[in-house]
Amino acid sequence: MSRNHNPDKKSSNGSNNRNRKTTRYSPRYRAPNNQNGRITEDERLLRRPTQPLISPTEPIPTEQVKEEEHALERALNFDFTLTDPWRVFRIMSEFVDGFDVLAHIPPSVAFFGSARLKPETDAYKAAEETALLLARAGFGIITGGGPGIMEAANKGAQEGDTCSIGCNIELPFEQASNQYLDVSVDFSYFFVRKTMFVKYSEAFIIFPGGFGTMDELFEALTLIQTQKVKHFPVILYDSKFWSGLIDWINKAMVGAGTISPEDMLLLRLSDDPREICKIVTEAYKESYSQDRSRRAHYRDQSIR
Repeated sequence: MSRNHNPDKKSSNGSNNRNRKTTRYSPRYRAPNNQNGRITEDERLLRRPTQPLISPTEPIPTEQVKEEEHALERALNFDFTLTDPWRVFRIMSEFVDGFDVLAHIPPSVAFFGSARLKPETDAYKAAEETALLLARAGFGIITGGGPGIMEAANKGAQEGDTCSIGCNIELPFEQASNQYLDVSVDFSYFFVRKTMFVKYSEAFIIFPGGFGTMDELFEALTLIQTQKVKHFPVILYDSKFWSGLIDWINKAMVGAGTISPEDMLLLRLSDDPREICKIVTEAYKESYSQDRSRRAHYRDQSIR
């Protein structure tokens, strides 16, 4: 496996080559397209063949008896590399590859948001500006590596001469990496990719997005709430977009007692890129100070 990140490397004119495009890590298995789109490794892992429902009071069908009698013979002639136990090795390999590459990036901030937002939208421009400010503050920028908000953040990262990282995901439809990446890693499994975001990010900045953005948001909140990771900033940009969700959490979840009122403190809301940069920077400095003051073995016990 090659590593593409080299922030000190200069082009012949003395400036960083901001438009360089690194080689994407090749997925380990690509299925041919079908009418419904590509079948991904995530889908294979989570899919279980359907079976007929049989009442305990009914006799076992003759067809099922014959199928079970020939199960061993079929297993001996079946490609084991297509089974779930073998898939575990591919999952393990994907974790190893991700850890191996991302262990060398600087302290970084993760950006999430819709891949559908265009460069002319306010959210795209704000993501680019926020990433630029964080880059100048010394942070790397890590995204899902695709278009929209991800592209905006990676573009801001390269404009700020910091490490721009993309963790792309295999989807049923093609999602090409954007052109503003210094480090690009492909993942087949969503849960592996989410682990990389949590482990190697010092803050999550959430821009308007869809189901995937919500997934990342609530994954982070769950891990912080249950103390699986240390408390890091989770900041929502665009109060107009998020206000309905915030109101619902307050009224429905806090009101019903399914979360505590103090859990709302895990979320920050800001429409100002400079304020976001300040929140992230101050939180990281405080975290760094605390880590320095703790006993040496504490870091060994932390997943971060």
